[in-house]
Order: sequence, then structure tokens, then C-alpha cells
Amino acid sequence: MSRIHDALKKAEQEKAAGITPEGVSQAGPAASGFPESGLSGAAQAVATGAPLGVGQADGASPLLKSILERCAQSSWNPDKKTLLFSDGQHPVFGAEEFRTLRSHLYMIRDRQRLQTLLITSALPKEGKTFIAGNLAQVIVRQPGRRVLLIDGDLRLSQMHQRLGAPSKPGLSDYLRGEADEFSVVQRGPIESLLFIAGGKVAPNPSELIANGRLKLLLQRLGPAFDWVIVDSPPAIPVSDAKLLADLCDGVLVVVHAGTTPYDLARKVCQEFREKRLLGVVLNCAEARSTYGSYYYYGGHAQKK
Repeated sequence: MSRIHDALKKAEQEKAAGITPEGVSQAGPAASGFPESGLSGAAQAVATGAPLGVGQADGASPLLKSILERCAQSSWNPDKKTLLFSDGQHPVFGAEEFRTLRSHLYMIRDRQRLQTLLITSALPKEGKTFIAGNLAQVIVRQPGRRVLLIDGDLRLSQMHQRLGAPSKPGLSDYLRGEADEFSVVQRGPIESLLFIAGGKVAPNPSELIANGRLKLLLQRLGPAFDWVIVDSPPAIPVSDAKLLADLCDGVLVVVHAGTTPYDLARKVCQEFREKRLLGVVLNCAEARSTYGSYYYYGGHAQKK
């Protein structure tokens, strides 16, 4: 991942010199109007090698039918500024880069187990929730694909705000034993995308994540879905992301160009190498004029 590191280091030096990048480069077209956590261009994954993947057969399984019958039907009001695929009628900047990211993940899954995916970052406000929400949406745009999106950030749950969905009952309520797995799953306007919100604020999130109930939840619900995508807290300030990574097949780390310090980006990647690190998503990089208006790094970085 030396190119990612070089890009981050350069962006950090430019920032120190008072130069602010205008959007994304090496990763896609600049798009004005995105929030700080948005993707002003390309999301790109550089695979570093991890676990093993399977998809679900076409048609709803008995387990999925049971989940759909028993989970709550919610009226969602998605934030169209941050969920690029909430309005399927119009092309938007950044959409093609998420399709590229999706393709990278399927290429990895051809070689190894990859169903449960953790999205994290070194620090807050680097775009992990933005990446998780849009990745889930671009996957379910493919026929027959089903995704369970979980807000695993029990310290500062935000995914429900992006989806315009209820915040509870959610994961923390299930982990406390106050709700069963069916009552915390929400069914929105897209039948193939189901959601578990963060739930009530938890004073002891690390202990809840480690109490064994989340593993049970993934074992019970996971087989009904092609992908389970977990949005986690940032990895540097708290230990929750590392605990969550132990329950997932792979990890994507989001770094924000011009914002994420080079040393912290390197540190978090090193920490997750032993926890099935798949690669890095470079968010808000400087725009470049390239074929098809986006650019991504080809090939796979070797695991060292």
C-alpha cells in the first residue's frame, strides 16, 4: 500500500503548508456539495489479502422469509446528500467509484471467504459511515443480492440518521438481552436491504461487543444474506473496532485524504493486518482528469 501512504503523506505536507485539496484525485472526480464525511470522488479498495467468500442462492431462503415476516417495517427518509443511490433515477458523482469498490470485493470473494465486512477508520469524521451506507446500497442494486447493514458504533450511532430510520430498538438493546434478533432488524423501502441501528446509548460498549451475543446474532442472521456490512467506531481512540474485526471475515479501513495523519493511517493498517485487512478506501482525494473520469490503483498490494 505504498502508493496510498505516499498520497497521504503528500496531502499531509500540503495541509501543513496551507494547501487544501479540492475534492478527490487518484480516486475520482471532484464533486461539490458533499459533507465532510462524503466521498468527493472515488472510493478505492486496494486488496491486501484476507479470508473466504460465498454468496447466497437466488430466491429468498426460509430464514430470510422468517426475518422479513417478523422484523419491523419502517418508513425511511434517506439523506440524499450522503446516500448516493437513494434516488436511483439520476447519475451522481461517486457512484461509479462505489461500483468499482464492489467489483474489487467480489474479486476477493472469488478466492476466499468474505461475507461479513467491517468498515472502520483511524479517527472520527473520515467517512466510514458514508462508505458503509453507500456500499450496502450499491450491492443491493444488483438483482438477487441481499445485505444486512449493522451500525456497530455503539458510542456514536449515525447510520440511522443517514437512512432516515428509527434509532431503536437496535444492536445495544439486543446485546443487553432486552430484545431478540428479529425485533432489532428494520425493513425499509428496499426489501433486499435490512438494517440494525445502534440502539440506546451504551455506557459499556466494549463489554457488550465482547459478551458473545453479537457472535450469536451473526450466526443466526448471517446465512440469510449475501453480505453483512458493519459500521464500526474509529480504531485509534477505542478498542471496539478490533473486537468487531474478530467477528468479521474482512476489514476495510477508510482514510481521508489531506486529513488522516500519515502515521495514524499506517498504524491502523498495521494493527488490522492480523485481523483480515482487505485494503484501504481513500476518501476525498484530489481530482484528476482520467479515462471515464475516475482512476483506481490496479492490482493487489502484497501482504507483508
